[in-house]
Amino acid sequence: MGVGTSNFVIRWINFLTMLLAIAVIIFGVWMSTHHDSCRRSLTLPVLGLGAVIFVVSIIGFLGALKRNSILLWIYLIMLCIILVAILVFTVLAFIITNNGSGHSVPGLRYKEYQLQDYSSWFLKQLNNTKNWNRLKNCLVKTEDCNNLPKKYKTIKQYKSAKLTAIEAGCCRPPSQCGYPAVNASYYDLSFHPISSDKDCKLYKNSRATKCYNCDSCKAGVAQYMKTEWRVVAIFNVILFVVLSMIYFVGCCARRSATRSHSKA
Repeated sequence: MGVGTSNFVIRWINFLTMLLAIAVIIFGVWMSTHHDSCRRSLTLPVLGLGAVIFVVSIIGFLGALKRNSILLWIYLIMLCIILVAILVFTVLAFIITNNGSGHSVPGLRYKEYQLQDYSSWFLKQLNNTKNWNRLKNCLVKTEDCNNLPKKYKTIKQYKSAKLTAIEAGCCRPPSQCGYPAVNASYYDLSFHPISSDKDCKLYKNSRATKCYNCDSCKAGVAQYMKTEWRVVAIFNVILFVVLSMIYFVGCCARRSATRSHSKA
């Protein structure tokens, strides 16, 4: 790659990523003013990501613009650290999300999930009282369970619905309990449960309780997190490839800057 070409590419790539970083930071600031504590908990990671992208981009942009080999060295070192971090995170994400899958239930279109099927990392995070209380408050605020009767107005519609992992685990008692459904958000708890599963006793029809204290709910959250992490991991693979190409162009720009400096 020629001297001018590599510098031109690096300048424009980093200019675009600076704009992206500004957008990420603005989004983080918006999240910090949001009243939802669930969204607010993500504020620092979002702001941190935006800040890192901005700093790395501006160093690369200035290094390519001024053909400064020192700035380009700093840029490449920081980019290398980011690449290693992405690689490590992606490998860990695939390892952590390797376990866990739903169990089919006769007569239902959706699956039920069991907490013990998931990795020890998920178990540790979800069984931590502080972590779970925060997640439980978020689940209550989302109103997903209370909105089920609006989505499924009859028992027939509800029983043939394809519920999400969280709806299946948190909004209803496990099917093995044997409680008959009155509607999409109410079960007849006067029936004696046919299973000794502790979740059967933990489930309540109260809007604030439901099955939020159940292991089945934690398993539903684990399945949701697993799906999200898999998406992030796949995105990281793509990001790793793109950044590796940028790293290669950056190396070319750094070499050309060194040559220009030595000739001067």
